[in-house]
Amino acid sequence: MSVLVTGGAGYIGSVTVEELIKRGEKVVVLDDLSKGHREAVHPSAQFIQGDIGDETLLNKVITKYAIDSVIHFAAVSLVGESVQMPKVYYDINLMKSMRLLNSMIKNNVRNFIFSSTAAVYGEPEHIPILESDKTQPVNPYGKSKLFFEQILEDYGKAYGLKYISLRYFNAAGASENYGEDHNPETHLIPIVLDVASGKRNYVEVYGDDYPTKDGSCIRDYIHIIDLAEAHILALEALRKSRGQACLSPTNIYNLGNGNGYSVFEVINCVKEVSGKNIPIKIGKRRVGDPSILVASSEKIKRELGWQPRFPSLKSIIESAYKWKLKYRDGYKN
Repeated sequence: MSVLVTGGAGYIGSVTVEELIKRGEKVVVLDDLSKGHREAVHPSAQFIQGDIGDETLLNKVITKYAIDSVIHFAAVSLVGESVQMPKVYYDINLMKSMRLLNSMIKNNVRNFIFSSTAAVYGEPEHIPILESDKTQPVNPYGKSKLFFEQILEDYGKAYGLKYISLRYFNAAGASENYGEDHNPETHLIPIVLDVASGKRNYVEVYGDDYPTKDGSCIRDYIHIIDLAEAHILALEALRKSRGQACLSPTNIYNLGNGNGYSVFEVINCVKEVSGKNIPIKIGKRRVGDPSILVASSEKIKRELGWQPRFPSLKSIIESAYKWKLKYRDGYKN
């Protein structure tokens, strides 16, 4: 039996594949390389370049490699872009992802781990955010993920699909071999590291007048290895569920650090880790940026036994910085 990882050439997917292989799993990666990197695929994984919407290809892959479980990362995920191009987001995150589900059902594959997002909550009612809080996404990206979760619930009831959806904000850090390499780069930690390495001149801080301890936004950051571990624990839970479909809401888990870190805390931590000065430019607030976004992880700790190994901001940034020093130009190296 093998695990199919869609988007396994991407940032989160590559580290999850690495961790799966460490545990002796046979892994097949399906990625169209529109966002991912061929160099990010673990050499022990079987790589197939292809589209998650290609049902003919999916049927062949599932049959040939005896797939018993799917971890689904393949998606588009930029909030601003989703507002400008909702068609693309609904096509990939919904329509093509449904074809993946249909191929699974056709071939009697029932274990499904979904990489969701805490963006499904929109403007949070409480901090930290709980799984039981109202879902009210404010952009097509968040909506596409929430709609797909609802589809999973229906497939669970109708076809016996066993699934777990993991909702999280900011994956960060790196393993020894795999790290963050996006084009364009929109995530705070790699942007600040680019300033530390001289690839950028400054960090733009979008607003310093929020009602927080230092005026900058506070966000969740979770180490990429801890995130990968959560996906593997979810897979193990499904395999142990004895054929019973997991039905909402017990199959939805948040992943976060529980505290959150401000933009200025991230910048200061990079200064400490790198020993470099980080020039800052204060810009205007971005429309729709909440002051604080932090998700509670108490449920997954309690039910699946998840415990982060790298909870501190410093450990996250140290791993990302070490990877950046090794791969200054990302996978172009």
